[in-house]
Amino acid sequence: MSLAGRTIVITGAGRGLGRAFAEACAAAGAAKIVVADVNREWGEATAAKLGTVAVFAAVDLGDPKSITAFAAKVEAECGAIDGLVNNGAIATGIGGKTFEEIDIETWDKVMAVNVRGTWLMTRAMAPLLRRSKAGGRIVNIASDTALWGAPRLLHYVGSKGAVISMTRSLARELGPDKIAVNAIAPGLVEVEATEYVPEERRQHYVTGRAMQRLQHPDDVTGAVVFLLGQGAGFVTGQLLPVNGGFVFN
Repeated sequence: MSLAGRTIVITGAGRGLGRAFAEACAAAGAAKIVVADVNREWGEATAAKLGTVAVFAAVDLGDPKSITAFAAKVEAECGAIDGLVNNGAIATGIGGKTFEEIDIETWDKVMAVNVRGTWLMTRAMAPLLRRSKAGGRIVNIASDTALWGAPRLLHYVGSKGAVISMTRSLARELGPDKIAVNAIAPGLVEVEATEYVPEERRQHYVTGRAMQRLQHPDDVTGAVVFLLGQGAGFVTGQLLPVNGGFVFN
């Protein structure tokens, strides 16, 4: 579970699960953590909390030019990276509408960030991951909503289903470069991005889990740290649900 000597890039690391991943990587001994976020205030706060091990770099996953600029900054700062956590996504405040009520603008925005942004960030970081002496790792943050078919959330569910499929394809394309690509599918986690979720949906998760309680960030971070580390070097193309047994893969 040690990340000693490794440089890790984490998107959406300004708050919520992303911040928890950054903190967990620091605790596991990562040499450097690139905190990537579209919100400068959040990102700088996370980097400051982590101390000298972390550096903040702004990126808008919905803007291809921003991702290109981000990659140039990371290359100049780090030269090579060992891990990428594709965590950044649009999730807040978009649920509750049926598939007939979702507007095209919101659909396109979710897909641009959650799907295209994951692809473009992976493409931008691939040259730096290929330089890793420890063996590159990519962990995509999907969602168990794509496994059980959560209603009134079709754009988000569709985007995370795409991330799962992309993980498998990327694993085959990047395997020859000794880069492992995996995904985790968290359940409903108690973070800022999920504060809007109705209590009825929260209780649906709690009562439907094998482990009947709320899910917290610390329940998810261990899986990500493992997949970024040395012990997961021959694990690739896999999806790991981390949701207390709400769904079984």
